[in-house]
Formats: sequence, structure tokens, C-alpha cells
Amino acid sequence: RRKKQLDKTVDINIHKAELEEKMFSVKLNVVDTPGFGDFVDNNDCWLPVVDFIENQYEQYLRQEQQPVRKGVVDMRVHACLYFIRPNGHTLKPLDVRAMKAIGARVNLIPIIAKADTLSPAALRQFKKRVMDVIDAQSIRIYQPPVDSEDEHSSQRNREIISAMPFAIIGSDREVKTEDGRHVKGRLYPWGVAEVENDQHCDFKKLRSLLIRTHMLDLISTTEEVHYDKYRTTQMKTRKFGEPKLKKNDNKKFRDEEEALRARFTEKVKLEENRFRQWEQRLIAERDRLNKDLEQEHNLVKQLESEIEAISNSGSPNGKFFRK
Repeated sequence: RRKKQLDKTVDINIHKAELEEKMFSVKLNVVDTPGFGDFVDNNDCWLPVVDFIENQYEQYLRQEQQPVRKGVVDMRVHACLYFIRPNGHTLKPLDVRAMKAIGARVNLIPIIAKADTLSPAALRQFKKRVMDVIDAQSIRIYQPPVDSEDEHSSQRNREIISAMPFAIIGSDREVKTEDGRHVKGRLYPWGVAEVENDQHCDFKKLRSLLIRTHMLDLISTTEEVHYDKYRTTQMKTRKFGEPKLKKNDNKKFRDEEEALRARFTEKVKLEENRFRQWEQRLIAERDRLNKDLEQEHNLVKQLESEIEAISNSGSPNGKFFRK
């Protein structure tokens, strides 16, 4: 099982969606990473995610360096939703390392998945433990601005910040509640867990953060903080217009390269041994043929001597006469 999974990597799937509400359309690119954290060996499993984020920055940087910059395609990642398993304890070491690497490059938003598997008290305690680890490990997460000219907006922003990490319940099916309402949620023997109910989960807060109240701030933070940091680093380490050097430090590729190199060395040794054996057989065959040729040459000389002797004994003058 471990050997089978070592051949896999984290997939990068891009889904395009277009939302329209009140004559206002928004084009969204949702990047899914199936396979993250699902393998036996999860060392450096976040590298494909980090490489994808930096590759989008690189493509945007190359477009900025062109003489004509009309029609620039912006595929930069403006927010990363990091789903945390509801184990009820705290962040795993994999989560800490991955969130540190990703949070330094993009707006990281921590999310507790399948929040309906925890009781309200356990969920509150789990949220506190997660935030304590984030603060202790200096993990950089997205912090939306709080102050606003409108007091209602400021209060809403404070509620959004206090809800982090967002507890989410996922469902696309409509179920019927005890009071006869049809809502999206999950039906249990004890009742219904509603997706769009602030008493049950933080889905509405997350939706508001992403595509309603803080979308512009997410884009601005990406432009002014994360992308600017990447751009400054690249400008200091390479010449203008020079392509980015490709990294070859992927553990999976490095292990495969070492295995191929070992196989190649072993095959070379086998071929060398086979060549030496073939060369020895060839030398032995050459010696045998030379010996046979020498014997044939001696036999020819002997026959010539006999022919000459017979010729000399058949005529006094060494000539033959026909009657």
C-alpha cells in the first residue's frame, strides 16, 4: 500500500464558475487539491500547492514584463481555504508545517470541516485550541480589516474575525425541518444541521468574507503583500526578463531519480560483465581459429612439398609428356 501511494502526488484541479446576482457577475476559479494529506508518507505533500501558487505569480510577473500589457490574465490565488479535520484535539504537525508554508505566500483562511461531528461545546474548545497553536507557531492567516466608517460593518467584521477558524457544514441537498421549512443541510435522528444557520455553522460568514464584504481586500492583500514580496525576491535574485530557475528539490522526484540512477548503475555493471565474458569468448575463438589456420597452412605447405616431389620424380627434366 505504501509503495503504491508513493507513486501519487497531490493533484491540482481548476474549476471555473461564474456567479451572477443583481446584475453583478463574478468569475471565480476554484482550485481543488485532492490527495493532500491522504498518503502514508505525507512529507512535503504541500510542495505542489506552494509551487502552483508561485507559478501563478511567475506567470503574472512575466506578463507584466511584456511591452504590451493589455489583456493580462490574472490567475493568482487570492485565498486558500485550509480544511482542518475535526479531531477534537488540535492541529497535527502536518497542518502546522503546511499552513506555515502556504500562509507565507497567500491569504490563508483556516476552516474546520464537518463541524456537525462535534458538539457545540467541543467545537468552541477545538476552535480555541486551533487558534492557540496558530498564535504559538506564528502561522500567518488572513486578518480582515475591522475598522470601517459604518458601525454595522465594523461589528460584522468583528464577528467574522471572532468566528475563525470557520466551522463549516457541507450539503447541497434540501431537507425539511420540524417547523416545515426546506433548507440545505443534513438530516439526523436528533434534528437538522442547517448550512445557512449561524447557530449551526459559519458558512454564511465565510461566504460573506469571500465574495461579498472582503473580496476586494483579498485581492488587494494579494497584490500589495504576497505578490509584491514574491516580485521583490525574484527581482533581487535574477536579471530582468530572465526565466525562473526550476526547483528540483521535490522529494518524490529526488527519490525516483536516485532509484533510476541505482538501476542504471546496476545495469551498466551487468553489461560490463557480459561484455567481458563475450570478449573472453571472442579471444578464445580467435586463438582457436588462428590455430586451425596455422594447421591448414602447414598442411598446404606439406601438400605443396609432396606435389613438388612427385613432379620431380616423374621426369628427369622436370617435364611431363603426353603420348
